[in-house]
Amino acid sequence: METILNFLRSDIFLIILFVFLLVILILYFRVTMHLRKLRESYSKFMNKLGNGNDLEQMMRNYIDKVEKTDERNEEIINYCKKIDNEIKGCTQKIGIVRYNAFKDTGSDLSFTLALLDKYNNGVVLNGIYARDSSNIYAKPVENGESKYVLSNEEKEAIKIAVESK
Repeated sequence: METILNFLRSDIFLIILFVFLLVILILYFRVTMHLRKLRESYSKFMNKLGNGNDLEQMMRNYIDKVEKTDERNEEIINYCKKIDNEIKGCTQKIGIVRYNAFKDTGSDLSFTLALLDKYNNGVVLNGIYARDSSNIYAKPVENGESKYVLSNEEKEAIKIAVESK
């Protein structure tokens, strides 16, 4: 132990330590110079690749545009989902039946029209034509059924509407 302490106190140890630090300092400066040259080379390369423009900045701009596009796409997707939900309540299914309400009218001038949404809710209209008058009646429809008594033509129009795609 004493020999180690004596060696640490000697001039030889200080010289060795000085040489070691000098070598480390020289290596540090070489690495620093090499890093500086590498940065300059990288900067020149990026400028050449970007045809005189800073390619790194161009890439950052493109990344910003992509992120903004992603956000906008998300907004569009949410808007489309909202529209899809709202459309379910719009008239999507139509069924119509023409018929002759009275034997003396001579043609199928009366009609029944069913207008239903995706869930088979809506209205059935019955237009009855006679020689001296014409009347239209409306009945609400829920789940393909009505709480009012339906004629055969109204039932058929609702059935056509429900089965339509």
